[in-house]
Amino acid sequence: MNHLIVWLAQDPPAPPQGPEFGGSSPVGLVVILALAVALVFLIRSMNKHLRKIPASFDEQPSESTRSGEAKDQKD
Repeated sequence: MNHLIVWLAQDPPAPPQGPEFGGSSPVGLVVILALAVALVFLIRSMNKHLRKIPASFDEQPSESTRSGEAKDQKD
């Protein structure tokens, strides 16, 4: 029983790691820069589309319809 406790209390062996472990590569920098450029273009495109949206989605009646409604209300 005592050997089991000693065996369970041992630290696990360290995984093999080279000197470059955890370092970044130039490929990661290129990927991040490409994502940043894509984000800029997406934001510009979204702003262009948002400028096309009307201030209100209620339909504005034309002048001839308004004058016809005013005549109907007088009768």
